[in-house]
Amino acid sequence: MNRRFPSAGKPVQPVSTRREFLYSLGAGLGSVALTSLMAAETTKNPLAPKHGHIPAKAKRCIFLMMEGGPSHIDTFDPKPKLSALHLKEFTRSGERKSAMESGKRYYVQSPFTFGKYGQSGGDMSENWSHLQKVTDEICFYRGCQVDSVNHPTAQYQMNTGNRFGGDPALGSWVTYGLGSINRNLPGFIVLPESSFPQGGAANWGNGFLPAHFQGTTLRPKGSPILDLEPPKGITPKHQRLNLDLLSKLNNNHQDKHPNHDELAARMESYELAFRMQMEVPGLLDLNMEDQKVKDAYGIGKNPTDSFGRKCLLARRLIEKDVRFVQLYHATWDSHDFIQRAHGNLISQVDQPIAALITDLKNRGLLDETLIVWCGEFGRSPDNGIRGGIAYGRDHNPSAMTVWLAGGGVNAGHTIGATDETGAEAVDKIHHVRDLHITLLNLLGLDDNRLTYFHGGRFKQLSQFGGQVIEELIA
Repeated sequence: MNRRFPSAGKPVQPVSTRREFLYSLGAGLGSVALTSLMAAETTKNPLAPKHGHIPAKAKRCIFLMMEGGPSHIDTFDPKPKLSALHLKEFTRSGERKSAMESGKRYYVQSPFTFGKYGQSGGDMSENWSHLQKVTDEICFYRGCQVDSVNHPTAQYQMNTGNRFGGDPALGSWVTYGLGSINRNLPGFIVLPESSFPQGGAANWGNGFLPAHFQGTTLRPKGSPILDLEPPKGITPKHQRLNLDLLSKLNNNHQDKHPNHDELAARMESYELAFRMQMEVPGLLDLNMEDQKVKDAYGIGKNPTDSFGRKCLLARRLIEKDVRFVQLYHATWDSHDFIQRAHGNLISQVDQPIAALITDLKNRGLLDETLIVWCGEFGRSPDNGIRGGIAYGRDHNPSAMTVWLAGGGVNAGHTIGATDETGAEAVDKIHHVRDLHITLLNLLGLDDNRLTYFHGGRFKQLSQFGGQVIEELIA
């Protein structure tokens, strides 16, 4: 008999190699983590409010996405040097020239005059005639860089951190980390254009997070949500009985398939839709607002009516404790006639955005609401000249302006800088992952602790970590 193992005929064989030992250890820890995560996913309300990781002023976020890539050189980052270089042939490193389209290229000066506004002396082109009045509420950041020059991949990276799509959107991560305060409305709402941005709905998808955290779109025209109202003759009592029966059947099915979070999310979506029937119609009715408020947002007149409605609705949504609201405005992809194109685009959003900031401040909501304005990349100081007059700009991932307001940001400051032509960021340079980490930080979330186990590892918004841009925080 073996004295070490009296109940066995021979000793238990040890793990034969270091690799096998480490694998067995990792598998054990992974199974514990996975079991814990699966248990968390099956809770009755995954959107229940949660405490953040760190103290923060901001409780909600309004994200203003200017799809197409607005030109920093023609909005918030003046480049006087371009006046001296205007229409001179563009010269730069061979690597950059090889990436350009064929043919000669020329420097293009901005068609807009710039000024300094507010006590902070923030730079803006003069056609931001309304936003100038709230300059001191804004923190301009000129050091952000992204990786892609293509719209879909750049959109994905700005919205999800991943150029190739399929990952959770920023709004999904925020609602996953903080939950939703109002159980009668989605925690993450998107107000798109009539046509979705390049890359489509994956820009606000839940990715590998449970389906509860995907963005809910409100249609810009017609009924904001299709089939929200019940058919004629169906009373709330009938609906409740139908939902109770459906819930019973689904719960029986889920007991046999506990790992299918899509089913749990679908069940909750039915319940949420039922609750939304009472809250949404009144919430979306902007006629309930005072006429002075609607006038301030530019509602009822061109060219501000469309985006003004989105901005006012965003304010109403965050008043109802929706956690994350994203507004799209397109398209800023001005390869030609930038004076006309950007001039028209600015006139559409200038008054509504300024009214949003002012309205939130007057209602005591600006300090706890983080506002973000950006596109997916900036624009180049040069372009090919078409017909001698069609001055425009190409895509530029190396320089862009992002600005923030409210929610604990370093208002009244300009952080970072680009070179004398606006071609590249040269001061306080950070990859977009650091911007994402900073936005999470302003909302009380730590990117290194906001993780989800998927594909054999814990994943996070930044992909593999980064740093907070401290200068953007008050």
